[in-house]
Amino acid sequence: MAAKKSGGCGLLILVVVVALLGVGYYKSKHGSSTEPPAGAGTGGGTGRYVALGDSYTSAPRTGKAAGTPAGCDRSDNNYPHLVAAKIKPAQFVDVSCSGATTADLAGSQSTHDGTNPPQLDSVTSATTLVTLGIGGNDVGFIALAPGCATSHRDGAPCHDRLTAGGHDQLSDRIDAVAAKLGAVLDKIHAQAPKARVVVVGYPTVLPDGDGCWPAIPIGSGDVAYLRDSLKHLNDVLEEQAKTHNAGYADTAGPSKGHDVCTGSGTRWVEGLVPTSAAAPLHPNARGEAGMAAAVESVVS
Repeated sequence: MAAKKSGGCGLLILVVVVALLGVGYYKSKHGSSTEPPAGAGTGGGTGRYVALGDSYTSAPRTGKAAGTPAGCDRSDNNYPHLVAAKIKPAQFVDVSCSGATTADLAGSQSTHDGTNPPQLDSVTSATTLVTLGIGGNDVGFIALAPGCATSHRDGAPCHDRLTAGGHDQLSDRIDAVAAKLGAVLDKIHAQAPKARVVVVGYPTVLPDGDGCWPAIPIGSGDVAYLRDSLKHLNDVLEEQAKTHNAGYADTAGPSKGHDVCTGSGTRWVEGLVPTSAAAPLHPNARGEAGMAAAVESVVS
């Protein structure tokens, strides 16, 4: 009897270990994505899918230009187009726009070539699925990048400037996104009560460790600071999705190992001088495909 008991415990331990390994593997591939609450169906020739967002959604230069105004720099192979091609809704509308902030969702946005109407105007009572990728421009990540370049491997000019006096200005900007995003999600639900809503996080841009100076001329101090700040933003996006009845598509987890410091055939996000068709410090076609897979995993 004692031998039987020991065998049972051993089997139980083995099952638990395998289960934990399975969870770890799933998280390595899918991150912390969560499905949106149940709502109207989208796909197979039914439903209306509306994509909202900034340039990580519109994907400048990764494919053929799509939609108007031209200044929004939408590409026909951005993740919304790829998701739409996969799930096949009856209607698909992509109003994402390069440079958009949360304010541009409810207001018109002037671009270098035309004006984008308020993105939320496309969210109607007939809408059954909304994806939303926003927040980076509220924080100003892309605008910060040139000022972070340094000739010193261990330099941290952005960290030193933004945390002078012991107060982290970048962290404050990120925290401020929470209320803005929450208000946007509430508006989406009010305008499209039956829609499933998914907030799409930002992919991994900088690697673990010290970076790849001077190929990407950002010192190790700022690599850590900016990497942690982007994680902070994604945490805010995920928490707001959770508290405002939305799903969350984690693209940071799946894109680990595909950052700006990896090879041209591996990276999802281009560096300061792109080697693939994309805007600097933005996802390339491979990155948009990876982001699409993360979204598909929570809406299919």
